[in-house]
Amino acid sequence: MLVVAIDPPVREEKDKRIDILVRGVDEYVSGYKIGIPFLLKHGKQGIRRLRRLTEKPIIADLKLADIGDIMSTTVKHLANTGVNAVIAHAFVGYNGALETLVKTSMVTGVGVILVASMSHDGSREFIDKHIDEFLDLAVKAGVEGIVAPATRPNVIRYARERLGGSIKIYSPGIGIQGAEPGSALCAGANYEIVGRLITGSKNPGEAAREVREIQLKRWSKCHHG
Repeated sequence: MLVVAIDPPVREEKDKRIDILVRGVDEYVSGYKIGIPFLLKHGKQGIRRLRRLTEKPIIADLKLADIGDIMSTTVKHLANTGVNAVIAHAFVGYNGALETLVKTSMVTGVGVILVASMSHDGSREFIDKHIDEFLDLAVKAGVEGIVAPATRPNVIRYARERLGGSIKIYSPGIGIQGAEPGSALCAGANYEIVGRLITGSKNPGEAAREVREIQLKRWSKCHHG
């Protein structure tokens, strides 16, 4: 339900070190998302450190967008760090790209999540115009999930209708970008990705608990009235 993006924490005081952050939020979250800023700052050792701190899934949001061999090599390098899934762009296509990546995913156990839409306005300029193709590609490739923005719940609802229930939807954009906790879940997402609302807080654990409570209340209301 709640995935925390730690890329890296906005506040860099002592109480925002990764170990303290994770210990504070871990009981409230379903997993963690790290991206290129995290990897550049902390390296693979940082991912291994995060893995030692939690048993929850770790998603590497690298927005992979290359030929299959390059993406596959990247996943192989990540496989021994404890990463559970990577995020890749769908626009690279299936043949010679995602087909190869998914095959490597099956061997390494590192799942693939495809970007179907993004949370910023520019997504409408190019990416969103191809959302039908991206959703079809997600089904064809047999990926674990897709990314669809909490900032546009209509996109989430559309994706859920097209995909059915077999593919998970991860939704960024909660908090600083404007979407409220629980809104994406009500639209059909499985997970809401929350970053600065939690990592930028003086008390990340309390912030995560509050977000989780709001999610549960809103989800209960929209599903049970």
